[in-house]
Amino acid sequence: MPTRRRTPPAPVPFDDRRFSASIGTLATAFCVGGVLVLAAFGVARSARAHTLAGPADGAPLMRAPLQAVAPVDLKRYAGFWHEQARLPNRFQKQCVGPVSAEYTPLSDGTVQVRNRCILADGNFEEAVGSARVVPVAGQPGAGRLEVRFAPSWLSWLPMVWGDYWILKLDRDYEVSLVGTPDRNYLWVLSRDPVLDAATLETYLDYARSLGFDVDKVVRTGASD
Repeated sequence: MPTRRRTPPAPVPFDDRRFSASIGTLATAFCVGGVLVLAAFGVARSARAHTLAGPADGAPLMRAPLQAVAPVDLKRYAGFWHEQARLPNRFQKQCVGPVSAEYTPLSDGTVQVRNRCILADGNFEEAVGSARVVPVAGQPGAGRLEVRFAPSWLSWLPMVWGDYWILKLDRDYEVSLVGTPDRNYLWVLSRDPVLDAATLETYLDYARSLGFDVDKVVRTGASD
């Protein structure tokens, strides 16, 4: 039998309006879907932002940045101070007795720092360093300093400078609370060799309110 050949169907004419409408529908659906996804993401992020992290979700509560006292008159702050309490730190491990600090303003605007503590054998150890003021925008004279005990030729290295923030200071410049913004270091200093217990507790309670682990403080007391 002879083979019949089927006549191929006539090509469908290209409908530009129909094609454009389809592309427009897809584009509209894509845009609307994108907007909905972004909106949902924004709502979720906003919900997270308004939810305080806590022990339930394993994240620590955010702590407000520390604020230094402003203004601080470094000439009044200068002189001899007795350490009353401190958070334990590696560079004072050898100190078993009274600890003192003496600050002397220099002509170049820096402050000489002389720290001394009593050792187990009855002798004392002394460290002499330098402090410089850290300018704070909008807070002229803020009690934010950096202290260095490394040799002066290393002063260009940021790592040799440690924070020294005056967090609380009485009007008579008799008692000072000093700490670091990471809350790892803390000192209570006073002009008197022995600070009365009530005042010391007031300063430690204030440090606790700032987020310092006051339960770990070492109370040092008098200095020679």
